[in-house]
Amino acid sequence: MRKVLVLILALSLFTVFFAKEQVLHIYTALDENEWPIYVNAFEKATGIKVQVVRMSSGELLARVEAESKNPQASVWFGGPALDQIAAKKKGLLVPYKSQAVEKVPAAFKDPEGYWVGIYFGAIGFVSNTQQLKQLGVEAPTSWYDLLKPQFKGRVSLAYPYTSGTAYTVLAALVAIMGEDKAFDYWKQLHKQIHHYNTSGSACVTQAGLGEITVGIAFAHDIITKGIAKGYPVVLTFPKEPTGYEIGAMSMIKGAPERDLAAKFIDWMLSVEAQNLMVKWNRIPINPDATVAPGAVRMQDVNVIPMDFEYFGEHKDRLIERWKEEIEYGM
Repeated sequence: MRKVLVLILALSLFTVFFAKEQVLHIYTALDENEWPIYVNAFEKATGIKVQVVRMSSGELLARVEAESKNPQASVWFGGPALDQIAAKKKGLLVPYKSQAVEKVPAAFKDPEGYWVGIYFGAIGFVSNTQQLKQLGVEAPTSWYDLLKPQFKGRVSLAYPYTSGTAYTVLAALVAIMGEDKAFDYWKQLHKQIHHYNTSGSACVTQAGLGEITVGIAFAHDIITKGIAKGYPVVLTFPKEPTGYEIGAMSMIKGAPERDLAAKFIDWMLSVEAQNLMVKWNRIPINPDATVAPGAVRMQDVNVIPMDFEYFGEHKDRLIERWKEEIEYGM
C-alpha cells in the first residue's frame, strides 16, 4: 500500500511539474515594443509562460501556411483581420468563441468564431515638418497630394505582401477608386517611392529621422512611434476617404496549446487587457475599456466602408496583380 501511495505521489508531482512547464506559443504582427505590454501582463495575471515570434502580417500568414501540417504556434495575435480572413479561407484557423466575445460588435468579429477584433486603426500620413518647410509644401491631405513633384523620391510605405498595413492601403484604394483605377494610381505613386519596407510602421521612424518626407501607416503607430517620441512629424489623413483595420486575433488550426490559447484570447478581450492599449494609442474593441487621450477613433476620420471578407478572400489575387503590375512591371 505504501508503495502505491509513493507511486501516486510521484505521478502527482510529475504531473504538476510538467503542467507548470506548459508554454503558450504565439505569433504576432504587433510592433516588437508593443506586444510585450500585453504578453508580460498576461504572464503576470495567469502564471502562464509565453514565447513570442514577431513578424509582419503577410510573413505571418506565409509562416502559418508553411507549418500547417505541423503547427508550431497556437495564437495569431494582432495585425489586420484581412490576413486572418485569408488564413480562414486557406483552412489555417480553427473557430473559438470566447464568452467575452459578446461585447465585440458584430462587424468586428467573424460570425463563425474564426477571428475576433481587438482594436481599430485608421491609415494616415506621417510627414517630417522640417522637410515640409524646406520644400515649401503642406502636409498631404489627399491621396493625390502624394503625387506632387515635391514628394518625388520622398515617400515610403511597406510591401503589401509582407505588411498588413500596406495591404490595408491597397484594399482601401480599391474600395475608394475601384480596382483598375487603384492600380493606375499606385503606378503613379510608385514613381514617388523612396523605398518599400517589410514592416508597416517602419516608415514612421524613417520620417522622424528625415530619411523620407512622407510615410503611410496606421495612426496609432504614427502617434506612438513618431509624435510621442518627439520626432518633428505631423499626422494627417486623406480626405477621399481613408482605409482602416480591425486588428484581430485567432486560434491556429492544430494549436498545440489549445487550452492556453483559449485563456489568452479570453484575457485579451477583458477590460484589464484592453485598457493596456492606451500605451500604444490604439482604440480598443471592448466598449468598457479606456481610450487614450488623442487616439484616433473611427468617427474622427472619413473612412471608407471596408468589405473585409472580400479583401481577405481576394488577397492572393490582388497581391499577385500588385507584383506583376507594380513591382515587376514598372
